[in-house]
Parts: sequence; structure tokens; C-alpha cells
Amino acid sequence: MEVTMDPLFLAWSYFRRRKLQQCSDICAKILQDNPYDQAAWSLKTRALTEMVYIDEVEVDQEGIAEMMLDESTIAQVARPGTSLRLPGTSQGGGPTPAVRPMTQSGRPITGFVRPSTQSGRPGTMEQAIKTPRTASTARPVTSASGRFIRLGTTLFEYIFHHENDVKNALDLAAQATEHAQFKDWWWKVQLGKCYYRLGLYREAEKQFRSALNHQEVVDTYLYLAKVYQRLDQPITALNLFKQGLDHFPSEVTLLTGIARIHEEMNNISSATEYYKDVLKQDNTHVEAIACIGSNHFYTDQPEIALRFYRRLLQMGVYNCQLYNNLGLCCFYAQQYDMTLSSFERALALVGNDEEQADVWYNIGHVAVGIGDLTLAYQCFKLALAFNNDHAEAYNNLAVLELRKGRIEQIGDLQSSYTAAQKSEDSFPEHVDTQQLLKQLRQHFSVL
Repeated sequence: MEVTMDPLFLAWSYFRRRKLQQCSDICAKILQDNPYDQAAWSLKTRALTEMVYIDEVEVDQEGIAEMMLDESTIAQVARPGTSLRLPGTSQGGGPTPAVRPMTQSGRPITGFVRPSTQSGRPGTMEQAIKTPRTASTARPVTSASGRFIRLGTTLFEYIFHHENDVKNALDLAAQATEHAQFKDWWWKVQLGKCYYRLGLYREAEKQFRSALNHQEVVDTYLYLAKVYQRLDQPITALNLFKQGLDHFPSEVTLLTGIARIHEEMNNISSATEYYKDVLKQDNTHVEAIACIGSNHFYTDQPEIALRFYRRLLQMGVYNCQLYNNLGLCCFYAQQYDMTLSSFERALALVGNDEEQADVWYNIGHVAVGIGDLTLAYQCFKLALAFNNDHAEAYNNLAVLELRKGRIEQIGDLQSSYTAAQKSEDSFPEHVDTQQLLKQLRQHFSVL
């Protein structure tokens, strides 16, 4: 006797196993026979939504339109320590890093790549066009609640995420909120998400605040903090996170949010303390381990940083960036036998030309450290071959050109000056390049 599985049950099984396309196909066949089957409609919309779902809690990058048409700015020059766009100098009582790389927006390079720290605010239209938008998130994908059982909620998620039709999603959320007599916190959160997508941050703030008055939920705190970060009000966001910790003590996502804001404001010592609190609750938190390791490296403690990166390796993290960091830590910790092998593995795992350029740049930096200037020159040239906008490689090439011959040789000076100018074009705020250009201009005036 042949036994066949119920199609809807089979579709649900595929959904639970994350085989979303098969789930959608079976639901489509069910709907051909019965177009009014609400269970099939609900499951199909959920499957299609999960294919493109992005955690809205993560702070996304500001594009050129948001930067140029920002109507929420109150003052052109914010007070030090109160803005994410002008993070200022390092704060705190801990040791100050001697040289910590900065992004083109002036933020310190973090130990973990997030959407908000990929490349900062683009300065020109050309940079904005070249800046990729990322769909990956540092937080795992979460479901905001267990209310997906209703067709209305799944329909909203389908319209909002899959169709990206924010206007119709807003209309649906508004009608649902009115139908619930303005007492349903979940629909108010969805209204806030729609307003945020439309750039109506104050309206989004009101909806998230109202939702918190009805129900204390961790995700709502994260959404509201995201609004304040977009409004460039990091102090308000910090106070909100601490308010959330009063209701949800030791919540990892709230502690991580506080640490990120401190890190983006260049308050590295406070960020490190909060990342340590995160590790007390979750000792496998990749972002916290990476950021603490990065901080130890830039405070001249490569041996301690090496422990954290090895911990990531033991956890199964296996990528180009990790081996690149391991190579640098081994070099500065004088473990030379592991330095080149780490960079070899990093080169074997590169995923794009920018990663390739960064690895060759770091190998060139190691070559400078051991005194092999010929190898360093070749490595910096290779870095520029893969990324023609690599400002640091141009800067170091200019220094090598300056060292090649005596200072009186005008040809070396001209080569150095050309490389330094290219570095300035790629990264105008690069401090080392400005100092080098000043030095070269002094030499030209003497000659």
C-alpha cells in the first residue's frame, strides 16, 4: 500500500529545513487546485519572504541621497563626543593607540565589518556609486514575534521584504493598527519600520516609543536606537540601550549596541569593556572577540591579540581577514615562522581584488620591517595593481621612492611626490600622506 504525504505538510517540512524554493513550488500547486487556501497562501508568502529577509535592526549605510538631503541635522558642527559623523579623538583612561587606521569618514577601523562601518559616508558621487550596499548582517536573522500564524502579518512581511513596496505595506500596517484600536504593539513596530524606510525618522520614533509603552521588547529598543543613530544622536541611543538593560539585564544585543556606539565615537576603552561584558554572557560572540583582539593589537599587545584570533580559528572562522590579522600579530609578536604561512593562507582565501590588495600591502609592510625594501616595493606595486585607490600603498611607495637615492636626486623626489599626490587623491584626510607631502615640498624648496 503506497502512502503519500499531505502536500501542505510536505511544504511545511521543506520550510523548516530551509528548502524555501521547494516549499514555494508545492504551495503554488496547492493554490492551483484551491486558490482560497489561506494556509497555503500564508506558507508561500513566508517562504518567499525568507528568501530575501534582512534583519532590519542592523544600521544600514547612508547613501549619497541621505547625506545630501539630510533634513534632520540641527547643527553643522556638533560638540565633541556627541556625534557619530565627527567622532573626535580617542577617549578614556587606557593606553592610546599609536597609529590606528581610520576610514574616509574619520571613524576608527573596527575589528568586525558591519554595514555601518563598511566605508562610512561617501564624500563624492563617484565614491557613492562605487560603495556597495551589503545585504549581510552581523546579527543572526531573527523573527520579531510568533504572530506569523495570521495571514495579515505574513502578507505584510511579503509586501515589505519581498516586494519592497513600502507604501502599500504602510497602508496595510496603518489599517491593521486602526483595526486593533491602536493597542497592538507589533503593528506599531511595523509602522515604524515603514516610516524609517521612507526617511520619516521622527514619525518612526513616535511609533517605536508607543510600541514600547504597550510591550517591552528587545527588538523595539534596537529599532528605536537605529533611528537615533540615523539622526546622529548617539548619546540618546546610549541612554535608550541602558534603559533597555534595566528591563532585560545582560541582554547581549543591547550590550553590543552600546559597544558599537562607543567604538564609532572612538571611545575604544569603553567599547572594549562592554565587549568584555558581552563575552561574559556569550563566550562565542565573534564580533566581541574580533573587536577586543583588534584593540589589543593597536595598543601594542600583539601577543594578547593573537590569543583572540586563534580563538576565532578554533571556533571555525576561516577567512582571508582572519589569517591576514594572524599574520600581522605573528610578525609583531616575533613569531616569524608563522607569519608568511598565515599570509599564504590569506592569499589562498581572498574573495575579491580589495582583499588581495590589503594582503599584499601587509606583506609589504612586513618586508619593510625586515629591511627588504625591494620586496616591499614589489608588494606595494601588487597592491596597487589590484586596487588602484589604495591610499596607504601610494603613501608607502612615496616613502620608498624617497629612500631609494640621495635626497639631491630630483628624479626620486618627483616619483615620491607623484605617488604621494595619488595617495592624497585617494584619501585626502590621510595624516601620514599630508606629512609626507609637506616634507617633500620642503625638499623641493631647498633644491
